[in-house]
Amino acid sequence: MRSRHWAGARVDVHEQRSAGRVSYHLCYEKETRLSALIEEVGTSRAEPRLSANKPCPVEYRPRHMTLVPAGMDLWGHSDDIRYMKDATVAFDLDTLDERFEGLFDRRMLQQPRLRMADDRIATILQLLSNVVDNGDPSVQLYGDGLVASLVACLMSPHRPAARPRGGLAPWQVRRVTEHIRARLPDRVDLAELAMIAGLSPAHFSRAFKLSTGLAPYQWQLDMRVRKAQQLLDGGRQTLDEVADACGFADTSHFARTFRRFSGCTPSQWRRRRP
Repeated sequence: MRSRHWAGARVDVHEQRSAGRVSYHLCYEKETRLSALIEEVGTSRAEPRLSANKPCPVEYRPRHMTLVPAGMDLWGHSDDIRYMKDATVAFDLDTLDERFEGLFDRRMLQQPRLRMADDRIATILQLLSNVVDNGDPSVQLYGDGLVASLVACLMSPHRPAARPRGGLAPWQVRRVTEHIRARLPDRVDLAELAMIAGLSPAHFSRAFKLSTGLAPYQWQLDMRVRKAQQLLDGGRQTLDEVADACGFADTSHFARTFRRFSGCTPSQWRRRRP
């Protein structure tokens, strides 16, 4: 199992290989959790069960998920499964209460939802599971934003997420970006940036992207790449040294990110300079 904590949530990713019939107890009794099957191989679909011996009463849906409140058991069952990969988000309700102030309603997570289907939520779970092992500092901010989006979707399960009516005020953009620049190459949490702007994290994340065209974590990455460009232009540091000075986990990740934002590798950038 691989796990990672973000503000208000822990994400666990499990992989399991088996042969034939499988029935297993998902041991999260003390936590409110949302689970999704990311991949499965076999001749029989895996299903969530509230009782080990009673089939799921809800028919199969593509990309389905199951929400189970704390204090309720859940089993996984399949008559013939060879491989499965699932992701579970265990929620810290007290932290979410504090993080989202009056926007978070615990009652929305107190009723089980078997095989619920919501493409927005399924996509967020997939994105979170993809970065559980990513060591780059910006991934923490990225995950905080995804958790905020996940909570917003769970609070309005039957409606698409509302588009923010307006972005940040100019003074908010200026203060936030100046703070990010002053802290480079360190990562700045979403909650800290939202506090500077005087907004909730969920509102801030949407408004920041509306104002700048980039999510907060993307803005931080862009600033780190710009700093790397300056170091490559004006110094004799090795690529390893530049990557470390700009807060990247390793040279490979630095090269991939640099190319995505600059259109070329760090070596190519350096060779192009006069």
